[in-house]
Amino acid sequence: MKSLVYSIEDDKDIGAIINKTLEKAGYEVKTFVDGESFFKTFAIRKPEIILLDLMLPKMSGTDILKKIREDETNEEIRIIVISAKHLVMDKVECLDLGADDYIEKPFDLLELIARVDSKKRRIKKSDKIEIGKIVLNRSEHKVFIDQRLIDLTQKEYELLNLLMESYPDCVSREDIFKKIWNYDEILESRTLDVHVKSLRSKLGSEANSIETVYGVGYRFKK
Repeated sequence: MKSLVYSIEDDKDIGAIINKTLEKAGYEVKTFVDGESFFKTFAIRKPEIILLDLMLPKMSGTDILKKIREDETNEEIRIIVISAKHLVMDKVECLDLGADDYIEKPFDLLELIARVDSKKRRIKKSDKIEIGKIVLNRSEHKVFIDQRLIDLTQKEYELLNLLMESYPDCVSREDIFKKIWNYDEILESRTLDVHVKSLRSKLGSEANSIETVYGVGYRFKK
């Protein structure tokens, strides 16, 4: 599973460069132009690393940093500030607020990758995926909804895990068969449909979390 990075950058050109660079380096990258759009997604799925510009519209990078660090459950998330502010006092303020690193603009792309790689190595890998009311605990191989244990078969668990870790992207039927049934070719479509139907039934009130993308596959949604 690729490490998830959120980049908050209102300059679309710089944002595109960061996105392309880190994706080539093997990361999953989501880009946001302001704090509002960032926190909407952050509330649903949290990343391992955040790249944060300081001069943003509406909500400043400093305010975003404060808000993230106010919640102790976010302490494992690594935050790298990327800013055109060069004063020592700006760096000190960000580090005091909980930033893990500070990169000045313009930055070297190889340095950016090296800094992100360094922070990734220090992260304690989470055994949980939590989206909305559903919590998938990998270490215990269990799924909970509102703290209630859901009884799943092995294939149902693997299917839910694949869809949740791919959120919000769609997973094609081909990829599902390849990763869960170890087949390079699509089996009788009824095989997957039956498992999806059974999984939805067991998810109860959260059944709509598994969305059918007609002609393509399935995606997990909140």
